Amino acid sequence: MSLRFPAQSPKVRATLYLPHDLLEEARDAAVHLAGYPARLTLTKFAEKAFQAELQRLKDTYNGGRGFPPREADLKGGRPIAA
Repeated sequence: MSLRFPAQSPKVRATLYLPHDLLEEARDAAVHLAGYPARLTLTKFAEKAFQAELQRLKDTYNGGRGFPPREADLKGGRPIAA
């Protein structure tokens, strides 16, 4: 019997701008928790944070469902006013 694991999406590079203090704290956590048992990396930290926030946004604003695929790339600049 062989175990089957879901295929993982390939990792891609993303450029983000974060507050310096927030990034430094995340880096400190990744270094502190790099070994057993957490084996945390900055990539794993960011991935888990994105997953948790996306789930919160789905639950809060979209009935727990995924958001529809976008029809265009994100545009840079100032955020859209609410």
